[in-house]
Amino acid sequence: MRGPHWLALFGAVLLAWAALIAMAVPAGDSYARALVETLCAPSGGFWSTLTMWALMSGAMMAPTALPAFATYEDLGSQTATRFGHLVAGYLLIWLGFAVLAALGQTVLTRAGLLDTLGTSRVPLFSAALLVGAGLYQFSTLKEACLSRCRAPLTFFMQHWDEGPFRNGLRLGMDCLGCCWALMALAWVGGVMNLGFMALAMVLMLLEKLPDLGRRITKPLGVVLIASGAITAFM
Repeated sequence: MRGPHWLALFGAVLLAWAALIAMAVPAGDSYARALVETLCAPSGGFWSTLTMWALMSGAMMAPTALPAFATYEDLGSQTATRFGHLVAGYLLIWLGFAVLAALGQTVLTRAGLLDTLGTSRVPLFSAALLVGAGLYQFSTLKEACLSRCRAPLTFFMQHWDEGPFRNGLRLGMDCLGCCWALMALAWVGGVMNLGFMALAMVLMLLEKLPDLGRRITKPLGVVLIASGAITAFM
């Protein structure tokens, strides 16, 4: 992982995390709370909410794709890989997810299911998100997406001729298929909860590891379903 393109990628991830940390200053800071509420609340506007979700997606998901990015560069060691095109395609998929998440948050907040900071106000809604994410851990779609993410060498060899941008789109779609339900749990753990973001990022990264990932996907599903059941009856 050498070269200016890697420095640019790591720098962008660090900047995204720095922006999220700045937004998540303790609530006692009235300026920080006003900033977060402006970004999260519908009154702050769709574009503000989209900015927040785009930062979250970049900060949390780009690190989980680093092994795949490194594999891609190794495969193209004898030729120009246009690494930036691969990353652009990947991030475009997650920008699309951020658009949908921002729209969803706006609707859910206006419906009274989320508070102004983007956190669930209704236990049954939290329970539904947890159980839904837990059940998705057992789905064939998740397993198919994870199997491709866990074997980036095979993935890129199959699609190499399509070019880096389309490879990035494919990789992003598989990554989205793996992780969208866990990302949606931000509405349970707190959209601006740094602890949740860090934990979710680590879990999604571990799930994509070939050996360890297979051992945690279904147990994680059990934990999520149990947590949802407990939340529903609290």
